[in-house]
This record gives sequence, C-alpha cells and structure tokens, in this order.
Amino acid sequence: MLKKKLKKIKTEVYTLGQHISMSTHKARRVVDQIRGRSYEETLMILELMPYRACYPILKLVYSAAANANYNLDSNESNLVISKAQVSEGTATKKLKPRARGRSFTIKRPTCHITIVVKDISLDEYIEVDFLDSFRWSKKLKSKNKYTAMAYHDMYSNGGVWDKK
Repeated sequence: MLKKKLKKIKTEVYTLGQHISMSTHKARRVVDQIRGRSYEETLMILELMPYRACYPILKLVYSAAANANYNLDSNESNLVISKAQVSEGTATKKLKPRARGRSFTIKRPTCHITIVVKDISLDEYIEVDFLDSFRWSKKLKSKNKYTAMAYHDMYSNGGVWDKK
C-alpha cells in the first residue's frame, strides 16, 4: 500500500524596496489601502490616489507581479496583495550653513517597503506518493535556487522620484 503525503508548495513572492526617500507614515497611509486587494484593483487605486508615495509603491507592485509571473508562472488576474509593510530606514543627513559659522543638520527620513503577492489559483498543498516524494522535492528545489526578490534602491535608480 502506498502512503500519501501532503507537500507544501510555494505560492507567495515578494519585492523589497529599500531607501525610498519618504516618511514611513506617508507610505503607510497608502499601503494600508492596498493590503488584501487584488492586483488589478490595486493598480487602479494607486493610479488614482493623489499621494506622492503611490509612485514607488506602484513600481514595487509591478515588480512583484513580474516576479510571480517569472517564478510561479502565474496569471496577473489570480494575484492578491497578501502582505504589505513599511519599515523605517536610515535617515540621510545634510548640513545647512547658519549664521556666525554654525551648521544645522537636516534629516531626510527613508523607508523600506515590502510587498508580498500571493497566487490564489495555486493550492498550498499537493498530494504526493511516498515513493515519488524524492522526485517532487528535486523538481521543486531545482526550479529556481534564488527566490523571488528584487531590490529597488532609490540611489541606483536614477535619483529622486517626482514630487507632486
């Protein structure tokens, strides 16, 4: 008698944007609106919202969808934003000259934005025969060693984004 075994497959990919030059509060205001929504609905929301934080988040959502298409072979209509979080980055510091030879520091806050996209068409568990489990594990592991992750660095991307 063959034993059946449940094997978990990967259904989520993520994109990380680092050192984005804006406050975490301003980015969280936008990210809270898109969390848990479908991919197409998210694109419409981000294109119509009047905030400056929408543009870098829109680029990250596009990148997460491209990662899901490449790594999971998933369709864009099946994607859902499962997690979206904003964490605080390092503050860039400048010196502004003041009166009588003194200087004043200007702190520009940065943030790191993580967008996790889930494909709802894929089942999380597949049933595998006990004897075939070695073949499945080799197929799943050898597909792509490097998981879906893309870094979007504000400094290497060509400067500061447009300000509205």
